[in-house]
Amino acid sequence: MAANASVAAARLGAQVDYWGRVGADADGEQIVAWLQAEGVGTQGVRRIAGARSPRTAVLLDERGERLICTYDDPALDTDPSWLPVAALAGCGAMLADVRWRDGAARAFEAARVARVPRILDADIAPLESVRDLCTRCDYAIFSEPGLNLASGASSPAEGLRQMQAGVSGVVGVTLGDDGFLWLDAGRERRAAAPSVSVLDTLAAGDVFHAAFAVAIAERKTVAEAAAFANAAAALKCTRPGGRSGAPKRAEVEALLGRS
Repeated sequence: MAANASVAAARLGAQVDYWGRVGADADGEQIVAWLQAEGVGTQGVRRIAGARSPRTAVLLDERGERLICTYDDPALDTDPSWLPVAALAGCGAMLADVRWRDGAARAFEAARVARVPRILDADIAPLESVRDLCTRCDYAIFSEPGLNLASGASSPAEGLRQMQAGVSGVVGVTLGDDGFLWLDAGRERRAAAPSVSVLDTLAAGDVFHAAFAVAIAERKTVAEAAAFANAAAALKCTRPGGRSGAPKRAEVEALLGRS
């Protein structure tokens, strides 16, 4: 998820470095090459001998909705001590996903010390991991399934209220064509999503998180960041592919101008 988001953020005009692990295999080299082709820095990518790079199968239905099945090799080393956390100094924001808990936790701690805003892409993951990372971030931005799993609540609003107790900053949830819902001092706030013809929702959440992080790095308010991220994710849904469908900055600004 963070790899897709790094490409989306780069397309939105941000200077981006990606930190993560791949296997020392042909797939790993292809992943790094894809990132580099998009202008994403890859000095923080570690190639792990004897491990397979992550693989994903994606199933789409006739409405453009998708089911993602991912394999993460247990041989991918979980040790985060090699992460170049000193490079966080001067960054505008740091986004982490839930796939590598130890790495995200170390990066979040370094970002806290460096006073860099910390954003968590809180998707489906082991409950303990999600709740732990929520305590370490400034913005816990959930997918709707991720919030349902983490909170056990029957509604997004109630789920956010339950998770707020473990987050020192903002909690919010992406709701597809229902936009973005978040709590502001305990009060529900919502940013509507632009109306578009949906072709493929793959990586829409990754694009949303990338755009949200870019806006926070630019010192936008949560409402401004939500509107920007909604527009970016909506545009992604109008075109096929995952990160290949992430929009450029001018496209997002144009859509916002028409809203």
